[in-house]
Amino acid sequence: MKSLDILLWSVLPYIAIASFGLGLVWRYHYDKFNWTTRSSQIYEGKLLRIAGPLFHLGLFAVIGGHIVGLLIPQSWTDALGLSHEAYHLGAITMGGAAGIATLLGIALLIYRRRTTDTVFAATTKNDKTMYIFLVATLLAGSGATLSSAGVIGEEHNYRETVAPWFRSILLLRPDGALMAQSPLAFRVHAVVGMLLFIIWPFTRLVHAMSAPFGYMFRPSIIYRTRDEQTSAGNRKARPGWERS
Repeated sequence: MKSLDILLWSVLPYIAIASFGLGLVWRYHYDKFNWTTRSSQIYEGKLLRIAGPLFHLGLFAVIGGHIVGLLIPQSWTDALGLSHEAYHLGAITMGGAAGIATLLGIALLIYRRRTTDTVFAATTKNDKTMYIFLVATLLAGSGATLSSAGVIGEEHNYRETVAPWFRSILLLRPDGALMAQSPLAFRVHAVVGMLLFIIWPFTRLVHAMSAPFGYMFRPSIIYRTRDEQTSAGNRKARPGWERS
């Protein structure tokens, strides 16, 4: 295997993992107050209400597809009676729809950021760099999807090359030769994706690591008047968890 292949497929993945993990720790300890999306909703909300959900929901579906495609071996789906053709068709149709939604969402977000003066004024060089890597990763992923379907070059089963390589990285037994023999579109997508993970902790993308799951389970906020004459029966206030 060539030295470049060793660097890209056996060394760079661990550099990306180290940068992502250590970067999050550093960011949390030394830049905690900037651990935020720096929301620009106050400047413009109409287009954001469309672009934001479209991008995020599409991205969640894309990430879910990557988890299934990379972590679940083909032998498992074969054992369940799911043929390669059926799996491939589902991956292409659902993955394609998720990819289109994500690309459309990010395109609208960039359009909004560029055409709304107040939002553009709040855009930093760091944001612009993040958008470049994020869009490049999404476009490269779309190219890989087209490659796996045979639209670009010959049809390729990534579960025989890319997925085993990815699992070998997680098992600390990197097999770069598997990735080296995959089509160019997959290799480009992998490299750009790893570069995105390297810079991830140092951009606004860090907010993805602190999703407000607790919001769904917190008690309701109950507002009460201070005017005892207008309160309902002047009854004693109940704790927020208590049913009314």
